[in-house]
Amino acid sequence: MRAREPDIEGHVKHAGVRIGYELFEPPEPGAPTVALLPAWSIVHARHWKAQVPYLAREFRVVTIDPPGNGRSDQPLDPAAYGDDAHVGYLLAVLDAVEAERAVVAGVSRGAWWALVAAARHPDRVIGAAAIAPFVPFLDDPLPERRIQDFDAVRDAYHGWEKFNRHYWLRDYRGFAEFFFRTVISEPHSTKQIEDAVGWALRTTPESLIAGEAAPKCVCDRAGTEALLRSVDRPVLVIRGTRDMCRSQGEMAQAAQLTRARDVLLVGAGHLPHTREPVLVNRLLRDFVRDVTRTPPAPVRWTRPIDRPRKVLYLSSPIGLGHAERDAAIVDALRRRRPGVQVDWLVQHPVTEVLTRRGERVHPASAHLVTESAHIESEAGEHDLHAFQAIRRMDEILVANFMVFADLVEREDYDLWVGDEAWELDHFLHEHPELKRSAYAWLTDFVGWLPMPSGGTGEAALTADYNAEMVERIARFPRLRDRAIFVGNPADLVDDPLGPGLPSVRDWTLGHYAFSGYVRDFPPVDDDERARLRAELGWAPGEPVCVATVGGSGVGGDLLRRVVDAFPAARRAVPGLRLVVVAGPRLDPARIPACEGLEVHGYVHRLHRLLAACDLAITHGGLTTTMTLTAHRRPFLYVPLRNHFEQNRHVRHRLDAYGAGRHVAYEETDDLAALIAAEIGREVDYEPVETDGADRAAALLAELF
Repeated sequence: MRAREPDIEGHVKHAGVRIGYELFEPPEPGAPTVALLPAWSIVHARHWKAQVPYLAREFRVVTIDPPGNGRSDQPLDPAAYGDDAHVGYLLAVLDAVEAERAVVAGVSRGAWWALVAAARHPDRVIGAAAIAPFVPFLDDPLPERRIQDFDAVRDAYHGWEKFNRHYWLRDYRGFAEFFFRTVISEPHSTKQIEDAVGWALRTTPESLIAGEAAPKCVCDRAGTEALLRSVDRPVLVIRGTRDMCRSQGEMAQAAQLTRARDVLLVGAGHLPHTREPVLVNRLLRDFVRDVTRTPPAPVRWTRPIDRPRKVLYLSSPIGLGHAERDAAIVDALRRRRPGVQVDWLVQHPVTEVLTRRGERVHPASAHLVTESAHIESEAGEHDLHAFQAIRRMDEILVANFMVFADLVEREDYDLWVGDEAWELDHFLHEHPELKRSAYAWLTDFVGWLPMPSGGTGEAALTADYNAEMVERIARFPRLRDRAIFVGNPADLVDDPLGPGLPSVRDWTLGHYAFSGYVRDFPPVDDDERARLRAELGWAPGEPVCVATVGGSGVGGDLLRRVVDAFPAARRAVPGLRLVVVAGPRLDPARIPACEGLEVHGYVHRLHRLLAACDLAITHGGLTTTMTLTAHRRPFLYVPLRNHFEQNRHVRHRLDAYGAGRHVAYEETDDLAALIAAEIGREVDYEPVETDGADRAAALLAELF
C-alpha cells in the first residue's frame, strides 16, 4: 500500500517518447510546484516514495518516470536518454500540469538534469536541489571505479567491472544487486536495497545500454564548468561522505560552481533520500520554502514556567488493545498529575475508542496515513506475515513520523509516549537531535522473530533488524527516558535475537522496566457477571459464545468459519447464542443472519461481553486473550498464520498463565465440536494483576 496515491496519473509525448508522470495536489490551492526528476533509468519515480507524502502536504508535487522504466516507453534510441531529452521531458510535464515554474530536485544523474534545466531554462526553474550529483567531465572517478570498462569482454566480472554491457546482458539482476548493495552503503539497509533491485527489474539491460550511449549537452570539462557557472537560480547540494558511486571532488565542485548551499552528510551513501528520508525531507522543505518565499508560520511562544503540563501520546492502530490500555494508563496518570493535558496523535480505529472516552485527538492526526488498511492489504486467509507487513510499511512510517516531527516543532510537550509507535522510536534513534522532550516507549513484545515459512532469508533479516535495535540502544542509552514492557519477566520468550546477539529475555531484562499487564477494567465476580448477562439480554443458563477478531480487520475469515459452524454447534449445544463482534473495520451486514446469531460492529468496552460469555473464540491478539484470561473465561484462540507475535510472543505468555486453548487455523474445520467441548469449562488460570495501569503511570509520572 502506498502512503499517498496520486491525484492525477498522466503521460506526455516528447520527441516521440511517451513519458509517465504523477501529480500530487496539496490541501491548499496555489502552492508552489516541486518536480522530482528521474535518477537514472534503472529506477522509476517510486524512489521518491519517502518524500512525496510529506512534500505534498504543503506543495504541488509531480514525479516523472524516466524513459526505459515505470510507466514510460522503453526506447532503444540513445537520443531518448540524452540530457536535452530529459530536460524536454521535464518541460513537457510542467506544461501538462500547467506549472509555469517549479522547484526541481534530482538524484545522481537526475541532479545533473536539474542543474541543466536551471541553466538552460531559468524562466521555468525557481531553484534546483541536487542530491549526490553526477556531473560529467568534472572529476576523476572513484578509485574503485577505474576498473570500469563498459565495452570490455571478460571471462569473469568482479566489482565495478560489472558496469559493462556484456555483463548486463548476461546477468542483469546480478548487476542490479551488486550496484545497489554498493551505492546504498549504510548498514541495516536491506529494505532500501530490496526496493531498488525490484525497481531495477522494471527496465531492461537493452534500455540501460542505450542510455550509456546517450548524447550529453556538454563535451568537455570546460563546457561543464561554463554550464554550472551560468546557473543563476538558488541551488542546494546534498551529498554523503560514504558515497560509493560519485567522488567527493565531483560533487563539491558542482556545489562550488553553482554557488550552492552545500550540505555534507557524514556517513551517508549515494541515495540519502531513501536511507535518511527525514533529514532530506526537511532539507527539501526548507529549500522550497526559501526559494519560493513561502511566508513562515506564525510563532507562538510561552514562558516554560507558564506552560501547562502536556503529554503527546502515540498509540498503535494495529488492533484496539493499545488504545484501551493507553487510555487506562492516562486515567491513572491524571490521578498522579492532576491537570495534565493529553493530546493523542492517533488514527482509526484508535480514534473510535478515544472519542467515546472524551479524549482530545490532535487535529494533526488527520494527516496520518492509515496503518490498519496497510495491514489488511497484506493479509491473506487468516494469514498475516506480520514482520514483512511492518517492513513493507516503511513509506507509511516515514510519512507518519513527519506528521509527528512537524507537530512537535510547533508545539511544546513535557513528555512523548509511544505505544508501539514504530516510526517514532525508529526515526528518533536515526535523528536523536530531534529529541526535545522526555520520551517513553511502551511495548508488549521485544524482538522480531522469523517464522519457519520465511526460511534462512527471513532469519537473516530479523537478526539484522534486532542487531540494529541493540546497536541503537547501546549508542543512545538515554534517548528513551523510559522503556516499559507491558507485562512481566515471565512473559519474555528466550529466543535469541540473532547470531552473536543476546536472547530476548536477557536483553529485555537489562533495558526495560516492567509494568505488569495493563487492563482497562475491574475484576468481575459471579454477581457482576450475572448482572452483565441480564443487561446484555442473555438469559440465566443460556450458553453464549462470543467471537471477536480485534480491530485491524484481518480476522474476517475466522469469523466466517465460526458463523458457518454455528448451526452444527447449536445442535451440539442446544440453545446456543453466538455473538459476533466484527469490529470497526469489518462490515457486520456481510454476515448472514440466522436464529440465535447476534452481530455487532464496533463494541465499546468489549471486555463486558468477554466477562459475561461462556466461551470466546478469537485470534491470537494479546489484548483479547489476556482480557479473557483476567476474566477467567474459557476461550479458543487461533493465531494468524505467519504472525510471529501471535504465534510466539503471545502464545508463550498465555502458556505461562495456563490460559486458553490454542487452535491452528487448519484445525478449525470442526469448530462445532471444539465449541461443545470448551463451552462453560472450569478454568484454573494464573491470576492477572489489576495494578498494571497504575504501575505504568508511575513510571511515566517520574519523567515530568
